[in-house]
Order: sequence, then structure tokens, then C-alpha cells
Amino acid sequence: MYQLEVQNMTCGHCAATVTKAVKAIDSAATVNVDLAAKTVAVSSSAPLEVVRAVIAEAGYPVTKAG
Repeated sequence: MYQLEVQNMTCGHCAATVTKAVKAIDSAATVNVDLAAKTVAVSSSAPLEVVRAVIAEAGYPVTKAG
């Protein structure tokens, strides 16, 4: 599981966009967005750098990943 700090998320639409971006590369992924904490927990078989890249391409910079 990856724990990511993601900027610019403010609403449900943002959460849906991030989730859709991750699911586009791994339809079996589990994505949990916490808007208040600006974090996204992702359980995916995709490599971390790929997950980070698709979230950033969707307009939400990943500032920290672990």
C-alpha cells in the first residue's frame, strides 16, 4: 500500500478524479482519499512511480510518497 500526500484536492470531484486516474492503470486498485489530510492511500500492483505519475497528470501533485 502506498501512502501519498497530494496537493490541490478540495472536493469530491477531486477525489473522484484521483481515483479514476489510478483505476485507469489498475482497475483492481483500492483508492482511499482523505481530503482533510490531503492524503491518498492506494493499494495497487502498479509501481509507485506510475501511480505518482498518473495522479500528477490528473492535476494533483504528489508531494510525498511512502
